[in-house]
Amino acid sequence: MTPRERFLTALRNGIPDRVPVAPDISTYIPMKLSGLTGADFWVAPKGIPLWEAYLNAADTFGLDAWTAPEFWLPVFSEAAPVDWQTTVELDTARDARIETTTVNTPDGPLRQTTICYRGDQPATPEKLIKNLAEDFPKFKHTQPMPLELDWTTLEIFRAACRKRDCAFGVSISYPGLHMWNSYVNGGIETLAYAAMDTPQILDEWCELDLERGTRMMALALQADLDYILFGGSGTITLASPALARKYAIPALKKWSAMAREAGVPTMLHSCGKNRVLADMLVAETDIGMLNPLEVPPAGDIDLAELKRVHGRHLALMGNLHTTDVMLNGTPEEVTRKAVAAMRDAGPGGGFILSTGDQCGRDTPYENIFAIVEAAKRYGRYDSVTGELPDLPDVP
Repeated sequence: MTPRERFLTALRNGIPDRVPVAPDISTYIPMKLSGLTGADFWVAPKGIPLWEAYLNAADTFGLDAWTAPEFWLPVFSEAAPVDWQTTVELDTARDARIETTTVNTPDGPLRQTTICYRGDQPATPEKLIKNLAEDFPKFKHTQPMPLELDWTTLEIFRAACRKRDCAFGVSISYPGLHMWNSYVNGGIETLAYAAMDTPQILDEWCELDLERGTRMMALALQADLDYILFGGSGTITLASPALARKYAIPALKKWSAMAREAGVPTMLHSCGKNRVLADMLVAETDIGMLNPLEVPPAGDIDLAELKRVHGRHLALMGNLHTTDVMLNGTPEEVTRKAVAAMRDAGPGGGFILSTGDQCGRDTPYENIFAIVEAAKRYGRYDSVTGELPDLPDVP
């Protein structure tokens, strides 16, 4: 099988020729390999875009690649009635670039501050929304509805994936506290109070995101994609199951049904605790795969138990610990954990060997090579039984 065929077979809960392997090396590893800085990618772009750096990194390590960073759905949107004004300060003492942005809207201005250190992603210490009641009416003006696909950009993305024979999918975000946290000062604490004190604001925000996302899905299903990734880290970790069911699940239910009817497989990326989320996805949506299935303490997944309970209905992708194993472990330890993950979730197919979230910037390259080699060496399927006969007895 080709990497594309192998990846899509597992995503559809089938049995490929071997376990696909796609550790999450997004952002930091491609940035480091490219020799570019965080500002080069996000703030003042130069050199190659992040998605191309990711695909180059996937080539370097031999991944059965999945969604590259910034493989968003390229669209043309309505003209937003806002004016963005940005000033830049170079902080040489901290080797950082600081951007202060004022957004002038019909209902008044918003302001945010973004800081980007050389080796890191941008952070936003000052966010657009300081007071939900006062600022949300202004914020709505910054969220125009999509109108049509940007076919030129879409075909650039597709051609880059086809050149490498890897699957081409795009990411669409879904509503919930995990996403709104990016725009609100005080983050989750502020939103948790708002869910109790001013739920009508979050209800309106959810309806706005649901409408925009539904339009995005309709456009995505015109694009002949291999799959669609719903991205929204911390769905349960950053909200209660009740709030996730109120805000996130209706969108995931509607959009995954649209994809199923069109024959396009879907996966959900949500960092943190996923066990209850898995129950919700199986019972209430048509999502095909869940990742990254983090282990404790950040997550709560027992891979073997999850495979036993939901493996017939939900494909799985994960879940080597990004710090204990990938960052601080040896290649031998990575191999042992990879073999254990394949033993727990590989039989019967429907499994992609990966990490329990994004590998850190200083992850040893030999450890990334080790997880890839483990899948290639030990992950061969018996096409009749669906078992993995080459798995060694590694303690």
